[in-house]
Amino acid sequence: MTKPRLGIYIHIPFCASKCSYCDFYSLAGCDHLMPDYHRALIAHLEESAKGIRNYEVDSVYFGGGTPSFYGAEHLMEIFDVLKRNGNVRLDAEVTVECNPDSMSYQDLKLLRQEGVTRLSVGVQATNNDLLKLIGRRHNFQQAELAMSTARRAGFDNINLDLIYGLPSQTKNDWAETLAKIVELHPEHISCYGLKLEEGTPMWRDYKDSPLLPTEDEQADMYSYAAEMLERYGYRQYEISNFCAPGFESVHNLKYWNLDDYMGFGPGAHSCVGNLRYSFVRDLKRYITGVERKVSIIDEYQQVDPLERSVEYLMLAMRTNRGISEEDYRVRTQSDWKPISKVLRAFAEKGWAEQTEGRWHFTVPGFLISNTLIGILLETQASGRVDSIPWMLGEEKEEKKIVLPKGEDELFAELYETRRRERRAGSAAEREELPETV
Repeated sequence: MTKPRLGIYIHIPFCASKCSYCDFYSLAGCDHLMPDYHRALIAHLEESAKGIRNYEVDSVYFGGGTPSFYGAEHLMEIFDVLKRNGNVRLDAEVTVECNPDSMSYQDLKLLRQEGVTRLSVGVQATNNDLLKLIGRRHNFQQAELAMSTARRAGFDNINLDLIYGLPSQTKNDWAETLAKIVELHPEHISCYGLKLEEGTPMWRDYKDSPLLPTEDEQADMYSYAAEMLERYGYRQYEISNFCAPGFESVHNLKYWNLDDYMGFGPGAHSCVGNLRYSFVRDLKRYITGVERKVSIIDEYQQVDPLERSVEYLMLAMRTNRGISEEDYRVRTQSDWKPISKVLRAFAEKGWAEQTEGRWHFTVPGFLISNTLIGILLETQASGRVDSIPWMLGEEKEEKKIVLPKGEDELFAELYETRRRERRAGSAAEREELPETV
């Protein structure tokens, strides 16, 4: 009998320094705690081995923090524990997050020899002034060197992370960044819009700053990336991720597809069956808890079927695969007709389309996906109410989600205008793209 599949996430919370935009649980200046954390993490994995053996592990993801700063030997000691005590498939996708300033040939060669198949490199920008502004330790020349070093070490599956909407960044700056990144020929590119998180240095320095691109300007950068990367063979398979054919991230798709995964380390999250839980966001408490065998659970939730169906719709519509009538009926036990009606209305606006029986958002639809998904969720809830009498009272009290007047026209006109400009193909626009890629 085939065992179900599982993803494993290993959190490495150490960084050489903290980036000014980062809100993840990561720590700088705590290198002295690495040996204690290493022992605790390995002990935690060994304690969990019995549960992991019920699955086949088809993805392992070392995230952070900065795993490459932690060191390849330590990472592989952790991986060896998984291989020894779990059922890690020979064809498992094994990813290590790296920063260009902490990628040596010796470390990369060791990672590749021991079974790491994929790297995710935090480049973020190609403009050195922007990199310095957001607190990155590397320059773009180091990123280029890291890419060539990774190729030399044998890696043929590399993701490059980028951020758009940075202070003072223009569309031309962003176009130049994409052009330089494409010249490096990564298999996967992630593009994330800057979001100022409260408590970070950038929140303090740039909240409400006129130096930040407006929402319309950031939306234009996003749509430009989607169209430009498609021309160079990168398929958009999720709202922020693009890849060459066959290089979708197995691990990342687990989150979007509601597949099972277990996380280890402070702040790590897990979702197994109908259980969802996370560990404390405190390195010392995590270490002490594992050593003394006391609870390190921060949150624990048993997800009911109704909530699971809401999550399915919300997450699936953030991928380019989208939803189908058959999947929807099986996953949600809800009436498809109301959802289908809304999706057809979205299609008339150019926000959604149907491909091979599956509905998904278009690029302009992704731009306003939060609003559109809200409408779909309300439609889904209303469809359930028709067959669940005890919910009728609560339904009447819910505030309806309505698309703000004029917002649809605004986004549609903005997108169409930009698309016409690009298709016109002015000489200046063409010069932004490298002819030799």
